[in-house]
Amino acid sequence: MQDYPVNMAVKPIITAFFDVSTNTISYAVCDPITKSCAVIDSIMDIDYASGRITHDNADRIVDYITKNELTLDWIIETHVHADHLSAAPYLQEKLGGKIGISARITEVQEVFGKIFNEGTDFQRDGTQFDTLFQDGDHYKIGDIDAFVMATPGHTPACMVHVIGNAAFVGDTMFMPDAGSARADFPGGDAGELYDSIQKILTLPDEMRLYMCHDYGPNDRGIAWETTIAEQRAQNIHIAGGVTRQDFIKLRNERDASLVMPKLIIPSLQVNMRAGEVPEDADGRPVLKVPLNQM
Repeated sequence: MQDYPVNMAVKPIITAFFDVSTNTISYAVCDPITKSCAVIDSIMDIDYASGRITHDNADRIVDYITKNELTLDWIIETHVHADHLSAAPYLQEKLGGKIGISARITEVQEVFGKIFNEGTDFQRDGTQFDTLFQDGDHYKIGDIDAFVMATPGHTPACMVHVIGNAAFVGDTMFMPDAGSARADFPGGDAGELYDSIQKILTLPDEMRLYMCHDYGPNDRGIAWETTIAEQRAQNIHIAGGVTRQDFIKLRNERDASLVMPKLIIPSLQVNMRAGEVPEDADGRPVLKVPLNQM
């Protein structure tokens, strides 16, 4: 197994931005010494019914970074999201920074390039992103050393980003009372998801874990921070020594009962392009709706 050199003594400043419409949490992660930061899983707002895109959520992050005189080094996508649109290009235009995602984005682009009947102009090599991460790669946020863990299962291109004593798990795991991500999208695999969760659980017990989504099950308040120890002891899908076979059965049965995310059609088209909206032959921003393909 890949060796992941964790440094729990490093404690980045983490600011969360919760979006009510998609139940998504974006993060600004700051090195308090250099005042460099990364933004993780940003959101571009869309009113799908009217076909209108705005940037209210992203502007909250821009305002935070500007007011605190931070430097944006990285704009990170933990995976190709199916439930919200990325604001990565907007943030990059306003504040700079490099856009990074898993190198396995090419697999996602290949699958959904076919589903959306994209032409040869759509590159399926990940070049829309500035950096493609491999398992175990390191990068810097100011003086903080960050590294990535490949965690496929929800999608092939899922990654956990470990920044000091904090790890950002994307959709691979939810809060302990919500369990784990679905694995029934094209390229998803419940067995791989189980393996990825076990990989995450090798991190130190006190590692802070930050979720990409929370829906407040059983009427509890919205939450997004937990720990490895809490996940290992309390996660409803993996606690108590759940076997790989039992997890696959549980996950497949649950996934069969779930409806598709309401923004999956626009999200995939935009996010596989690093947040850029596709255009028609006249250069107008457009989205396709493939029928009976999902």
